[in-house]
Amino acid sequence: MFSLPGAFTPTCSTYQLPTFEDLARVFHDEGITGIVCMTVNDAFVCNAWAKANNLQYVEVIPDGSGKFTEAMNMLVDKDNLGFGRRSWRYACIVDNGTIEDWFIEEGKEDNAEGDPYLFTNPEFILEKMREGN
Repeated sequence: MFSLPGAFTPTCSTYQLPTFEDLARVFHDEGITGIVCMTVNDAFVCNAWAKANNLQYVEVIPDGSGKFTEAMNMLVDKDNLGFGRRSWRYACIVDNGTIEDWFIEEGKEDNAEGDPYLFTNPEFILEKMREGN
């Protein structure tokens, strides 16, 4: 599972989501049975985003109210970007409901100046998974 600030945003749409989609079969070969993208957007936006990206392997799940993201302690204010409350960028490996590994971008805070994208990069996650095998 991975989460990001929002559908149709630059890093999320140009790099993160498409790379997870492109590498889905590689993740499957490493034992990952499904890839889920959680985003603090409504279902209509999520469906349009998934369609615009021709997704076959990644499932986009809306967290319109941010309640799941808040429960994960990953909800941050992004008012400085005009977004309101959104998810901090993170990913985790989940096995039967248990989080096995976390990948969280540094600098998590409300109205963060930057939008780091290193630890949630699909290639980075694959590398860390392979190091653990």
